This record gives sequence, C-alpha cells and structure tokens, in this order.
Amino acid sequence: MATDSIKIRAQLKDGVTTVKALMTHPMETGARKDKDGSLIPAHFIQEVSCEAGGRKLLTAHWSGGVSKNPYLSFKFGGASVGDLVKLSWMDNKGESASAEAEIN
Repeated sequence: MATDSIKIRAQLKDGVTTVKALMTHPMETGARKDKDGSLIPAHFIQEVSCEAGGRKLLTAHWSGGVSKNPYLSFKFGGASVGDLVKLSWMDNKGESASAEAEIN
C-alpha cells in the first residue's frame, strides 16, 4: 500500500491522550462480485497495533466486516507532549503500513 495510507494525530488533554487514525484500505470481504459477476478476492486489514513510549497500547484483530477506509479512535493515559505514537497494520495479503505522530 502507499506510504501515506495512514493519517494519524494524537492530542493530550487533562492527562488523557486521544489518538485518531484514518487508514486507506479497500477492505474487501471476498463475498462481493464485480460488474461481470466474478467474486472480488478478499483483501482486508487483519491486525492493527499501536504503541507509544515503548509500550503496546492496543492490538486489534479485524476481518472483512470492517468498512472501507476504516477510522480508529481511542484514548490512553500516561503519555507526555512530544512522545511518539506509532500505528501499524498488516492485511491478509501480507501488505503493511505504519505511521507515527507526535503527541501535541
């Protein structure tokens, strides 16, 4: 996938960091057909992970049931302004992407 397939931002407010990420991905289930009636092969994000300050914040296991270009938002505590948050995904075809954002 393209290197700019993840847009991420992280903002600290009152000791809680809010991470918002938009991932560009087709998220095909493998059950949909094209205009010729042929099945479109499955192509979806299987795992999303996020870390900050050397600790794993989350790992999500997804399937084809997640919409195209998924949006993810979550909150966590214990970070500081200037820390880096890194979000990565891997799909069922072995493709992957990652992006980092500095906490503001």
